[in-house]
Amino acid sequence: MSNQNQNPQKAELAVIYEVNGEQIKLTPSIVQQYIVGDSGTITLQEFKFFTELCKARKLNPFLKEAYCIKFGNQPAQIVVGKDAILKRAIIHPDYDGMESGVIVLKSDGSIEERKGTFYLGSSEQLVGGWAKVYRKNWKYPTYCSVAFEEVANRKKDGTLNSNWAGKGATMVEKVAKVRALRETFIEDLSGMYDADEMNTPAPEAPSAPSEPEIIIQAEPTAEQPIDVTFDEL
Repeated sequence: MSNQNQNPQKAELAVIYEVNGEQIKLTPSIVQQYIVGDSGTITLQEFKFFTELCKARKLNPFLKEAYCIKFGNQPAQIVVGKDAILKRAIIHPDYDGMESGVIVLKSDGSIEERKGTFYLGSSEQLVGGWAKVYRKNWKYPTYCSVAFEEVANRKKDGTLNSNWAGKGATMVEKVAKVRALRETFIEDLSGMYDADEMNTPAPEAPSAPSEPEIIIQAEPTAEQPIDVTFDEL
């Protein structure tokens, strides 16, 4: 008897979804190799959480819209790029603009909310960031302020990491923006957290391909990954 059809290789679990007219395929091996890298090995549950967020929110991780960050045996952190959050809000039909800036402690002891990120480092102390997001169908804007010490990303020795040490005003304003946007458009941005909100810097995608992998719609065969839902596992 021929052994040709005995013990066929089991197809790898695949999650397939569409973003801007293109089909994206994510499998555990693809996510591990191109998104996570060799800093840690993700579990099937972490793969599930990551791919369900990408699929539900139409995020393309190959374009750095979403990250799955894993260090050793620590739980994976799933975060979204700031640009993906901002883009999603801007295209919302009710988006009506945003204002943002920094909060500084002046030399006379007063605190000022200032538009933009300029402050005098020699005589003023950066203490926070703020943002207002306007929505056409709301009477009042969403206001959010954050304290620098609460959200600043620090290394294990307690010192600020390079981004927060060198671009603190830009970073703290960004956190305030993302929080205000998420609160304003909760229906589209729920569950989407920026890396700096999670105190986890978004890494460079390891050896990412120049273009996302595209799957051409076709009838599945025994050799092809099959799109499944996790309810079937």
